[in-house]
Amino acid sequence: MDRARIEKLLRRVRAGRTPVRLALEELRSLPFEDVGFAKVDTHRALRKGFPEVIWGAGKTAEQIVGLIRVYRRHGHAVLATRVDPDKAGAVRRQVPEMKYDPVARMLTLRPGPWKRVGRGVVAVVAAGTSDLPVAEEARLTAWLMGSPVRTFYDVGVAGIHRLFRSGPDLQRARVVIVVAGMEGALASVVGGVVEAPVIAVPTSVGYGANYGGLSALLAMLTCCAPGVAVVNIDNGFGAGYLAAVINRL
Repeated sequence: MDRARIEKLLRRVRAGRTPVRLALEELRSLPFEDVGFAKVDTHRALRKGFPEVIWGAGKTAEQIVGLIRVYRRHGHAVLATRVDPDKAGAVRRQVPEMKYDPVARMLTLRPGPWKRVGRGVVAVVAAGTSDLPVAEEARLTAWLMGSPVRTFYDVGVAGIHRLFRSGPDLQRARVVIVVAGMEGALASVVGGVVEAPVIAVPTSVGYGANYGGLSALLAMLTCCAPGVAVVNIDNGFGAGYLAAVINRL
């Protein structure tokens, strides 16, 4: 239940079109709904502006479907991250309306037409093609939360001239997400040339000394360019969510 739905319900009660008893029944599941294996935070959309997100890894298809049904009953958007193709197929056989992005590994469902909430554009910059799953996770999250998104992919520092060609477009973005593995240098470069806040996402892409993304994480954390913040390794969702929140302010 989000703010708009509660306001509509209260107006109906005030106008006498909905009895108090029925309104109380509709509000009964606030602040959460217990479905046995999980306590679904149905209050989160009202509290934070976006509903609870499903972490798909480690959950069965049946559990994901159960959560989806709760969200749909409350009129919420649905976003499930880190869902592998086999699990996504099992979910979509039960809920065909769900959309699946195999690159981002995300299941999504909007309750209505996409609505712009963000004030500007979120830019997603990815160093290489191997970083695309994380970059697409960020892009799809920000977009579902109402932010227009522009992407700048395969513009890593090994061919930095590819990035500079996009300089004017990057300067117009309100928030920039930079996704990079290996040594993670792209975040420092972008942070040094744009005015907007930069959200750096280290990825686990890289050879042995990359240590599963640790080298990129440490490089981004020690970035000398001002205005750069860092999320966890491979956390495209966290970056996209934060970018959308900043873009609303």
